[in-house]
Amino acid sequence: MTGADPRRHIPRTDHLLSLPAVVDAGQRLTEATVRAVITQVQTAAREGSVPAAEVEDRVISALESRRPSSLNPVLNGTGIIVHTNLGRAPLSPAAQAAVAAAGGYVDVEMDLGSGKRSRRGTGARDALLRACPAAEDALVVNNGAAALLLAVTALATNTSGRIGEIIVSRGELVEIGAGFRLPDLMQTTGAALREVGTTNRTHLDDYARAISPTSGCLLKVHTSNFRVEGFTAEADISSLRALADEQGLPLIADLGSGLFVPDPALPDEPDITTALEAGADVVIVSGDKLLGGPQAGLVLGRSDAVQRIAKHPLARAMRTDKLTLAAIEATVTSPGNPVHEALHIDLDHLGDRTARVAKSVGAAVVAHDGRVGGGGAPGVPLPGWAVELPEDLAAALRLGDPAIVARSHQGRCLLDLRCIPETEDERVAAAVRAAQESVRTGRQGEHAAPHEPRT
Repeated sequence: MTGADPRRHIPRTDHLLSLPAVVDAGQRLTEATVRAVITQVQTAAREGSVPAAEVEDRVISALESRRPSSLNPVLNGTGIIVHTNLGRAPLSPAAQAAVAAAGGYVDVEMDLGSGKRSRRGTGARDALLRACPAAEDALVVNNGAAALLLAVTALATNTSGRIGEIIVSRGELVEIGAGFRLPDLMQTTGAALREVGTTNRTHLDDYARAISPTSGCLLKVHTSNFRVEGFTAEADISSLRALADEQGLPLIADLGSGLFVPDPALPDEPDITTALEAGADVVIVSGDKLLGGPQAGLVLGRSDAVQRIAKHPLARAMRTDKLTLAAIEATVTSPGNPVHEALHIDLDHLGDRTARVAKSVGAAVVAHDGRVGGGGAPGVPLPGWAVELPEDLAAALRLGDPAIVARSHQGRCLLDLRCIPETEDERVAAAVRAAQESVRTGRQGEHAAPHEPRT
């Protein structure tokens, strides 16, 4: 006679729901969340990965450590400042506080003095204009792609209501992450693309010859995630401005990264002020790149052009929320921007920090180049240092508490402190030692942060 099926000993859902610790968890978690955790642990027990005798403890542990969000805070040890997989730009303390304050009721569309409805996003708009006096007006939408789509749709539409051809250099029709292609986006407007020039060389005459009665706008795109070197040529914004004036066409410049003014650390990276002074009607950038703010698309430029974009019916579908508006305003008006600090970090001090952490964990310091990331300044190295660790520590660090994402390269795990606040250095060293121990003992992952039920 065979023994009883051990699955018969898995606690029932009603029993687990009645446990005092589970009842307490129900005060801060919804019933659906509590039941989902219970089901997950029960399923693991049925599959044999969790002993039936441990189900109660596993459920209680999982609920005690459950966070409201499944997003896990991490320390960015890659040396890539604007890391797309890690949420791009980290918000400044001021921006984080502004988001928290905007979480309740706020006067996002009300004049408290008169009690009447007001223009949405006035604070963010005014902050952007103070930061960039070359712009006459500004608009915030939900991301950079939305800003480009909206600008092209609004400005390339002629008096008959049809969208004219978008004239753009063949070498600027870029593809960015996840297979997203600029031509595909613009063609969703119903406009036809008129590609001019070649991959490596495009001249002003190429644009001029392409202009016809069906033309809608001239588009200049910064190829932010790659570089073409060697035998190259391009028409700059100032020369395109003269052509646009001659032909009565709007000129749109998509810069991508979001510098207000030139930055000596990134001499070839375009900036909003220079592009506007050169003659662009509107400039489009992302808020969560070199600007160092939340995900957003920013449109800055001539008042008539920005207002035409803002009043287009499609603008409503791309409108951003109060949290983003608050974060943009705080990012622009307050110091302590983590992106700017990482970009302009004191290299001597970074070297001293790296040496201290390396010494405390018995590791070596090696030269390591960071990167801007997020499609900004491609190929531009940011000299620095990293703690050199065995490659098998990378996974243990990711699963640690705190979770640290380092760089795996040529059989090594490289831990770059550029993007990690100095106040975290002791925690980083402790996490490295814990990872070393877990790998040594073969217990990798047991020191992981228990915010989700480990089954």
